[in-house]
Amino acid sequence: MDYIKIRFGNKFECLGPEFEKNVEDIFHSINPMFTLSERVWKPQMDIYETPEEIFILAEIAGVDKENLELEINSKAVRIYGKRMGMPHIKNATYRLAEIQYGKFERILFLPALIDTDNVTASYSDGFLKIRLAKLPRDKTHKIPIMD
Repeated sequence: MDYIKIRFGNKFECLGPEFEKNVEDIFHSINPMFTLSERVWKPQMDIYETPEEIFILAEIAGVDKENLELEINSKAVRIYGKRMGMPHIKNATYRLAEIQYGKFERILFLPALIDTDNVTASYSDGFLKIRLAKLPRDKTHKIPIMD
């Protein structure tokens, strides 16, 4: 059985300005231009939850599992990696080039705190599926009062 790398940490919570879109991203979203160069792209994702769990589904077809990484803490998930480009055919005229290649990254802040000891991830048919167990909210702790 192959495993997806999962790292736990807090580094990506305080990236601040690195989350801001640069000028190229802003113009690309307004008027996508034809390009064959590599750029950072963002895979499409679905997040849904039940009272006990949060589920993330990422569409990342064509990404080898060896080029895929997942970092997680109790508040956020970072999914990143690289999709290798296909070789270009010499003397070919491209009429459409929508598939994005190169590095990708998504940082998703979660709607509830999760139990980092109870996480599973699988990758098949171009989809990364992540299951995160929520921490119980109604759990109380008795604190002894010292004299």
